[in-house]
Amino acid sequence: MWVVQALRRGRAGVDLIAVLALAGTLATGEYLAGALIALMLTSGRWLDAAAERRATRDLRALLRHAPRTARRRTGDTTETVPLADVRIGDRLVVGPGETVPVDGRITGHRAVLDESVLTGESAQVTREIGDPARSGAVNAGSAFELRATATEEHSTYAEIVRLTQQAGAERAPVIRLADRYAAWFLPVALAAAGLAWLLTGDAIRAVAVLVVATPCPLLLAAPVAIVSGISRAARKGVVVRDGAALETLGRARTVCLDKTGTLTSGRPRAFDIATAPGRTPAEVLALAAAVDQYSPHVLAEAITAAAAERGLTLPPVHDVTEQPGRGAVATLADGATATVGQRDTADLPAWARAADNRAALDGAAVAWVSVDDRPVGAVLLRDPVRHDAPRTVRRLREAGVTRLLMITGDRPEPAREIAAVVGLDDVRAQQTPADKVAAVRAERERAVTVMVGDGVNDAPALAAADVGVAMGARGASASSEAADIVLTTDRVDRLADAAQIATRSRRIAVQSALGGMLLSAAAMVLAAFGLLPPAAGALLQQLIDVAVILNALRALRPGRGVGPEIDADTEELVRRFSAEHDDLRDVLEAVREAADRLTAPDSTDALAAVRHVDHLLTTRLLPHEEAEEHELYPALADALGGPETTATMSRAHTEIHRLAHRITTHLAHAEPTGALAPEQHDDLRACLYGLHSVLQLHFAQEEENYFSLSAA
Repeated sequence: MWVVQALRRGRAGVDLIAVLALAGTLATGEYLAGALIALMLTSGRWLDAAAERRATRDLRALLRHAPRTARRRTGDTTETVPLADVRIGDRLVVGPGETVPVDGRITGHRAVLDESVLTGESAQVTREIGDPARSGAVNAGSAFELRATATEEHSTYAEIVRLTQQAGAERAPVIRLADRYAAWFLPVALAAAGLAWLLTGDAIRAVAVLVVATPCPLLLAAPVAIVSGISRAARKGVVVRDGAALETLGRARTVCLDKTGTLTSGRPRAFDIATAPGRTPAEVLALAAAVDQYSPHVLAEAITAAAAERGLTLPPVHDVTEQPGRGAVATLADGATATVGQRDTADLPAWARAADNRAALDGAAVAWVSVDDRPVGAVLLRDPVRHDAPRTVRRLREAGVTRLLMITGDRPEPAREIAAVVGLDDVRAQQTPADKVAAVRAERERAVTVMVGDGVNDAPALAAADVGVAMGARGASASSEAADIVLTTDRVDRLADAAQIATRSRRIAVQSALGGMLLSAAAMVLAAFGLLPPAAGALLQQLIDVAVILNALRALRPGRGVGPEIDADTEELVRRFSAEHDDLRDVLEAVREAADRLTAPDSTDALAAVRHVDHLLTTRLLPHEEAEEHELYPALADALGGPETTATMSRAHTEIHRLAHRITTHLAHAEPTGALAPEQHDDLRACLYGLHSVLQLHFAQEEENYFSLSAA
């Protein structure tokens, strides 16, 4: 019946061979072979259906997980309402183990969420009051309240479900290739059977040839491989719109990337603090955060976040106001006026001119901190490169990508710097949305092209590419709608995961289809020469079908070269040392500050600054490096391929210890007189600047190579 239905739709597949073989076995009295063919067809279709169910179980889990109702609080009463009735601004209650029904913001108290369904990451996350919570996350802690910021239709989970329902709806080119195989394989099989009958006069040989010809499940091994790849991508937090997108990604040779929000985090971060003589970085940052804590400016948010990360106590301020074009202004407890924001740089002291020059070289924004209109410090902020961006670029090249370029609307200077850091081949800066579309189309003329972006201005370029990839965790919904693939977790290395999965799935799909057909062709030759009777041929064909479908299911498993995976204990270590890196940023600032003090004409406070650095090194930094050497590196050795993979980092530890010891020795020489001798200045300054450079490079290498392994 299914063959008749296919013929009515104008599709003559290899099932037609099986029907002819059945007719031939009836005509020649080979009833055992006919029974085996019937068993082969039905069991093959069942096996294929089971394989596809196995391949799509992760996608179907998303649909099953979709919430249907929400508990809405009105006054002191709570009622369960259909999800469609939830409106923006409603107060919702999410109990333990319940799914967040719509996008919203946490109210009442912090929430502990399991976002694995959305991101593929098993780690639980803590959201503070005011933080956003995405629909689909599961409450892993106590009950909390949520203020809805979106309706069901426009929430994160609903969008992912819509994409998921479309997954596999369109047939990938490799699957159409399987149909083309069937188009020529059907006449070849009929011709072989006809020749065998014509040359030998033995109808049984012709029937035997038809029996071993490829049935339907063989060529369905190709879509099973593609759908298996989609399923594996879903586990990584990558939603693929359809099989064609995955297959095309596997053939991609050019990748175009936006900068902000794709290669960078998309949010400014305080990376350096310059201070006036007599002030400390912690004091300046705390003062800036105290004034900026009520400001809605994006730089103010970065400053307050930096102070919170360091656990600083903010000084009391009052009468906080915003002055357009200047920044935030507040009154301190002693009556002084503190300002954080822009200022005239025409008449700056030497330390401030150096900070302004440093910001220009780094392409950073400067938030000047002033007291009674006198600058006391400067917070330098920039959008940092994602830790996983360089690793992503390397893995994309391993997956077969030969050209990577940045297409961004930002200025050329920071764009080129980031491109050099992550290892891109070309940069197109100051591009309008129309320019981006033109650039993508030009790249498509040369090779299959992927475009990756997160903003509304990226949506046209995503639609213009062969495959559009959207950073969907924090990106604009317009880019997600225009994309073929959406990364639901805020990690660009998921793109490399998807590329490697796509390449492997496509290879397995072609391998399964061609391999099965070659095996069937060999069996047809044996049958034509009378070496394989119909019954034995039917059994052999059944084994071939099982083999190729099982081979197609290999796409569900990780292959070689998909990147290192670490166990839960090692991941906990990685997170611990990554957090310690953030805590040690003030040590780097103190080292740089002490070196600057030695450079200043008046270096009377230089000895105190060096003593402070020595204290920080001996009590905080060196114990951290020792712990990394003896705890983290051995734990990473197995995942990374042996102890040699951490050898260069161990060598950096040795240099850090050497420079720290040299600084301690300088202080010991200064103790008898209570002052640094003039002949010590040059070497001590070189030690401090050298230590600062080594630490910056060492931290960057660890964050890129080791800390990006964490799923957090």
